[in-house]
Amino acid sequence: GDPYVSGAAGPDAWDCSGLTMGSWAAAGHYLPHYSVAQYQDLEHITFSELKPGDLVFWGSSSDPNSIYHVAIYIGGGRVIAAPHTGTVVQIQAIWGHPSMAVRP
Repeated sequence: GDPYVSGAAGPDAWDCSGLTMGSWAAAGHYLPHYSVAQYQDLEHITFSELKPGDLVFWGSSSDPNSIYHVAIYIGGGRVIAAPHTGTVVQIQAIWGHPSMAVRP
């Protein structure tokens, strides 16, 4: 329910990569605060391999440099995400066609 704020990394507001960074930091694993770098730094997996805690990325193409959004997979075709300005951190169904996935 915390608000989305561009560039925010908690504890009271988040953007998408700040949320993934903060969540994994709480588990003792460092991630950079940039979705493209998160994708580039971690083990790439297929969507059929998704497990809770994996990161799902949306991009305008299959090029990692086109990534514009990241969320945390929680199982059952759902993610927890900080979607965009005007929204709050929320659980939602995987929408559209995500481009890539990684395992921290």
